[in-house]
Amino acid sequence: MDADFLKELFVRISNPGENETKNDPCLRFNSSNSTQIPCNDNDFFLSFGELNNSTEISHEGLVFFTYFTPIIFIVGIVGNVLSLMVFVTKNMRKLSASVYLAALSTADLLALIFFVLIEWVKRGLREEFRSNIAEFLDVNGICQLTIFLSYASRFLSTWLVASFTLERYIGICHPLKRRGICDINSSKKIVVILVLISIFISSIRPWLNEVRHIGPDQTPWCLPKTDLVTVSFIYDCVFAVCITFLPFFVITTLNILIIRTLIERSRQHRKCNFITEESIIRFEFTVILITISICFIAFNSPYAVVWFKQFHQTRTKTFSSGSKVDTLQNILFFTKTAYFLNYCINFFLYSVTGAYFRKELKAFFTYRRKVNESYQRCSVQNSHQSSSTPNSWM
Repeated sequence: MDADFLKELFVRISNPGENETKNDPCLRFNSSNSTQIPCNDNDFFLSFGELNNSTEISHEGLVFFTYFTPIIFIVGIVGNVLSLMVFVTKNMRKLSASVYLAALSTADLLALIFFVLIEWVKRGLREEFRSNIAEFLDVNGICQLTIFLSYASRFLSTWLVASFTLERYIGICHPLKRRGICDINSSKKIVVILVLISIFISSIRPWLNEVRHIGPDQTPWCLPKTDLVTVSFIYDCVFAVCITFLPFFVITTLNILIIRTLIERSRQHRKCNFITEESIIRFEFTVILITISICFIAFNSPYAVVWFKQFHQTRTKTFSSGSKVDTLQNILFFTKTAYFLNYCINFFLYSVTGAYFRKELKAFFTYRRKVNESYQRCSVQNSHQSSSTPNSWM
């Protein structure tokens, strides 16, 4: 993608009849009522598919997005809070996997608040009810802060899943290296490194945005700076690859290797009838990880495919059919709503696949947790390992 092509693209997809819109690629021109609608600031790439002067936002997808997203938000907040409370309990926090899953719950909470909620307000309520709701979001300072937290939480959530998958891969496929890598201290260090990386990468994006006043009413909108539109577009394309296709490849590849190793090991265990409680716990958390990974890919893939298909249409200049663009926009709202499920479904996955998670969750509400109870007692007693308890069941 070169700058000349992008400049040509901006001119072509802008409305030639309106000077302000023509010079500003962050505005859509609605020919039906001669109004200007700012493009989406949080998914800048999305706006390029919507910068069509003959097509309005599809109603069906918008309605679905507007009325289903708050359900996702409420369920996600409750589920992630409960998950976080369970993973920091005395028994669960002794497991290195709990470090990743507690951090994942925190990242998902931030994504729900600063990405899902704000997207719902800006892309759902404002478009559906045609009013500038929550204007305080479009104030310099808050504008940049919400963008930073949105990008950072999404990046962190994605790569926590990828890092957890890598740790599971080492623990399952390279057990001799597990003690030095898959322990609580290493898990904490990796989480801290991921947080710092997400902060560094996401800190660039807020500097590309500013609050601009649009239309005859001078309505404030948090938009990319006019002289940095190209940079914003390129940044969002790179960011999209970093939180979609790259982690997809890592997670899918490692999960295939993990599943293959588990199948081979299961056959060996059946032959020698050698099953320990430790192996059961280890297997259970592996199932949790694989389930999370599958759902992550399932909910991200449709949105990523439609997202990049819009870029392909923009690149090949296939905007001749307004109905096709409208259909893509409609599908995009549906797939984006499904994408939001990533941030609310993990609690249910833990509850279905994790017996120890359910046990600790039940104990949390019944107040019957035993003070001296610990999952560390499940160490293998008749093995060639040291008599000390392993640092990680993963």
